[in-house]
Amino acid sequence: MERITEGMATSDHVGDHAVLGIVTVSDRASQGTYDDEGGPAILSFFSEAIKSPWTAHYRCVPDEQENIEAALIELCDEMGCSAVVTTGGTGPAPRDITPEATEAVCDRMMPGFGEQMRSISLAFVPTAILSRQVGGLRGGSLIFNLPGRPKAIRETIDEIWRAVPYCVDLMGGPYIDMNEDVCNAFRPKSARR
Repeated sequence: MERITEGMATSDHVGDHAVLGIVTVSDRASQGTYDDEGGPAILSFFSEAIKSPWTAHYRCVPDEQENIEAALIELCDEMGCSAVVTTGGTGPAPRDITPEATEAVCDRMMPGFGEQMRSISLAFVPTAILSRQVGGLRGGSLIFNLPGRPKAIRETIDEIWRAVPYCVDLMGGPYIDMNEDVCNAFRPKSARR
């Protein structure tokens, strides 16, 4: 399943057009027996938080490593996404293999993403230590794994995304302007427009 969503820029933005990816990893959602709630939660964050114009490419795939890897490679290499966010498949269950698929397609890993996401989630639930979320780089794309539940996604992405625009800057990607009331992204003064 794939969809494309366009985000309209606010009149006072200073950013560039950003291409973003969302991958929901779920056997049931990919078969249509369960409504995906994770992908829409990420899309909602983009709509509220990003002031620049943006396009989001959405994929919903089963918990199969080949499918996850193929979606990530397509979004990074063919669609040119600066950031690709996954949801689902990060726990200890036998079919939870999103981190393995992410690591397999990344050139370099960014361990701070997984560390920070678990730290954020631990403030809400003790089972956060069961999460195996990772973040990494593929070419000019940042990929990171979020939890599967909308509440947990929002708790996590609101904090994690504060580092994403500057990471994208450092990789030579577009300048992503943020709505500071929703997500006060950090950039050194020398990197701000």
